Amino acid sequence: MYVLDTQITLEKVRCFAYHGVNPQEKKIGNHFHVTLTVKGDFKAAMDKDDLTLTVSYADLLETIQEQMAIPSELLEHVSGRIHRAIYERFPPIEQIELAITKCNPPMGGDLDGATVTTRSERD
Repeated sequence: MYVLDTQITLEKVRCFAYHGVNPQEKKIGNHFHVTLTVKGDFKAAMDKDDLTLTVSYADLLETIQEQMAIPSELLEHVSGRIHRAIYERFPPIEQIELAITKCNPPMGGDLDGATVTTRSERD
């Protein structure tokens, strides 16, 4: 078998945070969903049942939660912090795709959310 790609995805991590430009967002906060996909060479973990050959889902979740807890005006800024923290903490990760959705943003319209999606690869 030739493995073309290996990735790990955390779907719709639910967070409550204080991101936004408006004073009300900074004071009362909002709900967010974060979806993270990381790519790396995790093929060895397919053959051996060994956590050290992959990346722990719990550690990825912890990294997201740590960065989401730091208030920012822009979701793009939050996203950049998450990308940098993941690359720093997890050397096997080669690429990241990250979507952060602000649920029911206070924009005067009827929408489920506003999402910023970013993709990067390790330098």
